[in-house]
Amino acid sequence: MLNAILNFFHSTGFYGLTFGAVLMILISFLLLYLAIVKGFEPLLLVPIAFGVLLTNLPFAGLMAPPVMEIKEHMIHTVEPGGLLYYLFQGDHLGIFPPLIFLGVGAMTDFGPLIANPKSLLLGAAAQFGIFVTFMGAIASGLFTAQEAASIGIIGGADGPTAIFLSSKLAPHLLGAIAIAAYSYMALVPIIQPPIMRFLTTKKERSIKMTQLREVSKKEKILFPIIVTIVVSLIVPPAATLIGMLMLGNLFRECGVVARLEDTAKNAMINIITIFLGVTVGATATAEGFLRVETLVILALGITAFAIGTAAGVLIAKLMNKLLDVEINPLIGSAGVSAVPMAARVSQVVGQQEEPSNFLLMHAMGPNVAGVIGSAVSAGVLLSLFGG
Repeated sequence: MLNAILNFFHSTGFYGLTFGAVLMILISFLLLYLAIVKGFEPLLLVPIAFGVLLTNLPFAGLMAPPVMEIKEHMIHTVEPGGLLYYLFQGDHLGIFPPLIFLGVGAMTDFGPLIANPKSLLLGAAAQFGIFVTFMGAIASGLFTAQEAASIGIIGGADGPTAIFLSSKLAPHLLGAIAIAAYSYMALVPIIQPPIMRFLTTKKERSIKMTQLREVSKKEKILFPIIVTIVVSLIVPPAATLIGMLMLGNLFRECGVVARLEDTAKNAMINIITIFLGVTVGATATAEGFLRVETLVILALGITAFAIGTAAGVLIAKLMNKLLDVEINPLIGSAGVSAVPMAARVSQVVGQQEEPSNFLLMHAMGPNVAGVIGSAVSAGVLLSLFGG
């Protein structure tokens, strides 16, 4: 009887609990708290946090690969893999991030960027943090060039792009990089405002910008087609992300595929977000996450994000001095591609200085330019280190 009780206990998850597993479960609780109670990007953090919880439950085997054997020159499945292992192949093979971009494109209005092409410079400036952090990661001596490239892309504040690049260059760091990227995206309203205020004066934050011109339907239809061709020819590895982003936007703007547009920006992106979030969280096992490298990744990630935010503001200040039309430098911070949260932060900070100021549409220009910029940056890094 005693042996039976002991055997049962040994088969339970309680027997397999380790300090590392308990700590990761507590981290999942923290992420759930930030998502549910504090409202930090709940659509992303809730599935990620629950994936962290599931993968660290002993003996659950949700990320276990299948056990195969060769018998009579045939491959047989001895034990099937866990559910999340199979769903994770969408991350590993680079399928889910482009589908997220398809949905993002269907939800995004590129009108502010078309109306003010100078916004591209602000979106490009915000990518500066990616390359500075890449060099910092290399200088640390802890990471290879492929790993450093994957870490640097966190500075773009674009979770799907970070997953896409790290799945190809450094899949063993996918969990830490993805959690860092999505966590910093969720913390945009906390991280960015102090940097924005430090780098600008009250007078600059109070600048009112002229109303954007109206963009024609023809321009909106031609834009995704032209951008796809130009970017794909210059940086072929970026074609996957840019192509899906612009296809989704073409669904939105052409006006003849309403059903496809609705599916892309609602049902499909919601389903993929669940799969992507849970499986990314499921890569954060105690063995792979609780390492010195993870702490360095988190530190480098927030450094990249801060540098990207600062670069956008500083370039906006420079443009403000060089151009005839005044630019409120707060919109430069929206050059990171956390759409539309970064643009909303620009609006909020601007209205705190001048309640009658409306910067949201102006900030959406660099914000959507940042989405394009992060995809192009990922393509550049992939072309340099993917071979």
